[in-house]
Amino acid sequence: MNLFDFQVPKTGESFTTLLEQKNIKIVRIVSSADIEPIEYIQDEDEWVVVLEGQALLLVNSDEKILEKGDMLFIPSHTPHTVLETREGTVWLAIHIS
Repeated sequence: MNLFDFQVPKTGESFTTLLEQKNIKIVRIVSSADIEPIEYIQDEDEWVVVLEGQALLLVNSDEKILEKGDMLFIPSHTPHTVLETREGTVWLAIHIS
């Protein structure tokens, strides 16, 4: 499998689990430019990195712009929403329970 072997969804985001081991889950996320902002409040910590593209997030009522190479740690039970993404934005999300 190649990390960059994907198709950009027409709307929303696609989620592909790359690895699930003990208390860690690694997910590749590919975003279209047409996403529906959904608030997430997860039971696990999440570390994300943008590999390509750009995204605007709302984390605990604070807007954050993430560009290629930017990383963000989101502690468990922290409200967060992806507000906007550039077409073809690619992320890695590591969930730690």
